[in-house]
Amino acid sequence: MHIAVAGAGMIGAAAARHLTLAGHRVTVIGPDEPADATTHSGPFASHYDAGRITRQLDPWTFWSRVSRASIARYRALEATSGVPFFTEVGSLMAGPDGTVQMQRLDSTRLRDAIPCDILRDAELARDFPYFRFHPGTIGFLEKTRAGHIDPRALVRAQLTAAQAQGATLIRDVVQGIDDTGAGVTLRLGNGTVQADRALIATGGFTRSLTGDAIPFQAFARTAVLFEVSKAEAQRLAAMPTLIVLLPNGEDPYLLPPIRYPDGKYYLKMGGDTVDVALNTPQDFTDWYRSGGSPKVAAQIEGFLRDRMPTLDIASVTTLPCVTTFTPDNIPAFTALSDNVFTAFAGCGRGAKNSDELGRLGGLLATGQALPDWAHEPAVQPA
Repeated sequence: MHIAVAGAGMIGAAAARHLTLAGHRVTVIGPDEPADATTHSGPFASHYDAGRITRQLDPWTFWSRVSRASIARYRALEATSGVPFFTEVGSLMAGPDGTVQMQRLDSTRLRDAIPCDILRDAELARDFPYFRFHPGTIGFLEKTRAGHIDPRALVRAQLTAAQAQGATLIRDVVQGIDDTGAGVTLRLGNGTVQADRALIATGGFTRSLTGDAIPFQAFARTAVLFEVSKAEAQRLAAMPTLIVLLPNGEDPYLLPPIRYPDGKYYLKMGGDTVDVALNTPQDFTDWYRSGGSPKVAAQIEGFLRDRMPTLDIASVTTLPCVTTFTPDNIPAFTALSDNVFTAFAGCGRGAKNSDELGRLGGLLATGQALPDWAHEPAVQPA
């Protein structure tokens, strides 16, 4: 079967690899990263970054399963592709002891047998002297199969492996999909592609191909890069990633110093709580060109300085991103017809889980039923 994958980002690239492994002919279509985001007018992707948190622990069954499945394949994918992307520094999730959020994490830890060290006030202060935690904090530390990934490198690894297995990569934009019943025609910026079936994995830009067939929302997000010196980066070399779960539902996250393509070291922090909806292609373009929200960046910087008061920050840079959510807070694995399918919406967790999300999307596109847990909502019951 010839399957065309619209979207060469994290989920689309993973789907292409898994489909080729299953013996299918695959054409994956998506633009390369723009040379200059400030002048680019076409689609963007959210993997244009060097650091994303990865961890097994998650309070929801769906996300815990796809996390563990994806992470278990990281090293084999690195070996197959020759592209390293996973840094196993560990992950710490912390919050006030006894809250619903922390109780759910503990339930996940026990249910899925995820190895964790449980740390409280004195132990947190001992093991992480560079962090300041409020009294009454509990932390769950995953020392293995957790840390951070380079999403650019992960996509490159997926595409490298997929092409080595026979996939064709076309650097273009899918502008429309025509379902003839006997197959599909994908209209590109330069030409067309004929295939038996199509899998749409175009993230927040999906509405331009599906219209209003699938309910979802895309929100502008701002992350912040805090530059530190090489000496400061070395001081924090053992730092795990950090997510703080607050009773009000906020969950700011922090990555340790990572060397970015410009050769400088940055700690990345996010946790934007300002929901600015993006609806049209122009909304997305304007947002990515904007460089992010200075107001949100100031809030994030305040949180970081409270959490790491001794951090020596050399400069601060904003990083625009987009997060796509469905009503059920799980990806949209949907059959739009017998020949057109979707796999998109990472709901803020897509990067680390993208390998399994792509595999599930590939199963859907080949007519296979997904397991029941792949449709289990990750929202509080009404």
